[in-house]
Amino acid sequence: MLFTDLGLSAPILRAIEEEGYTTPTPIQAKSIPAVLKGGDLLAAAQTGTGKTAGFTLPILQRLSTTPGSGKRQLRVLILTPTRELAAQVQESVLTYGKYTGLKSAVIFGGVGANPQIKAIQAGLDILVATPGRLLDLMSQRCVSLEAIEILVLDEADRMLDMGFLRDIKKILAALPKKRQNLLFSATFSDEIKSLADGLLNSPELIEVARSNSANEAIAQLIHPVDRAKKHPLLSHLINSNQWKQVLVFTRTKHGANKLVTQLEKDGITSMAIHGNKSQSARTKALAEFKDGKITVLVATDIAARGIDIDQLPHVVNYDLPNVSEDYVHRIGRTGRAGSNGVAVSLVCVDEHQMLKDIEKLIKQKLPQEVIAGFEPDPNAVAQPIQLRSQQHQQSRKPKSAGSAGSGARSGKPAAKRSSPPKRSFNR
Repeated sequence: MLFTDLGLSAPILRAIEEEGYTTPTPIQAKSIPAVLKGGDLLAAAQTGTGKTAGFTLPILQRLSTTPGSGKRQLRVLILTPTRELAAQVQESVLTYGKYTGLKSAVIFGGVGANPQIKAIQAGLDILVATPGRLLDLMSQRCVSLEAIEILVLDEADRMLDMGFLRDIKKILAALPKKRQNLLFSATFSDEIKSLADGLLNSPELIEVARSNSANEAIAQLIHPVDRAKKHPLLSHLINSNQWKQVLVFTRTKHGANKLVTQLEKDGITSMAIHGNKSQSARTKALAEFKDGKITVLVATDIAARGIDIDQLPHVVNYDLPNVSEDYVHRIGRTGRAGSNGVAVSLVCVDEHQMLKDIEKLIKQKLPQEVIAGFEPDPNAVAQPIQLRSQQHQQSRKPKSAGSAGSGARSGKPAAKRSSPPKRSFNR
């Protein structure tokens, strides 16, 4: 199947061709016709399957072929959980809608609201937003949702994980009753099914891959190591293998900052991306990583959601995730668009149970390789892993006199080509 078989208009097909694509991914081949029908859709799609274009392309098609009446009004609302994902979706809308005459904007927190308000007041067809900033502008009467025809909830599972359910319900209450609803999620969890039951009307169901399955194009490897030797081992792997672009996941924001400092001392250019960073700092870190100006981008799970980098060769789990499903999301950032990728996990004795849970989830035993000079101590004893909520609670506990002063321990299009190869794409 080709994009030319999906009923898309010439201006949209022209934009797709200019990016070097001819063949849709499975989620695109299924979701584009479903969205064009006008009915509700519930789709399960893992990160890196091309779901963003799976809804932006048919939305652009519907808006450009069914013009609104009179003055330009906001007709499509796309909600995303993070700033990075919102920016990625907007990039996809701009790239593939550049010959349609449609106008779009993206709004999110962490930056000034005035430019966003001006963009909305100038007239829009499509608005990409994070829930918090949208509610802020709604409370200021800067945005009206009364003419919305299509609502998209992108990465709905992550929005629920981040506690956005109440915000989503407030936004839904401001929308017209009659509209098309598109819900995209990595998995069909009970929470997602409950949300879908209250939101969708006889939806078409699409699931393009087995839930919680890992991409076969990704080589997965475990390096057992003591917790104190994780940083030296990571530096050794980067230097000895001459890795040039590595996305590294840590469990906490503090851990991300600490690792960046350690890697910089080793002469490895690094930057961190997490919730405590300003939007400008996050944007700069991501841009420099994509451009190859830095070797390592260290990220937490929520901040990394939406990171989309063509042919990212290496993902490293410096810490295994607390939630097993996040392992699949993490490693899914490599091995895209037919390219091969490597996902390495540095596992200490504290994380053995986490590793068992991940292997149970993905239904495979991951190969292990001990690196010479970094052999783990066979007598090491596991220590409890502090989760973020536990650290927060501990930081709020009053110190006794005896303890005073003591310390305790996550669509960029492909580059233009003079003669684009024919291929499918993961946007």
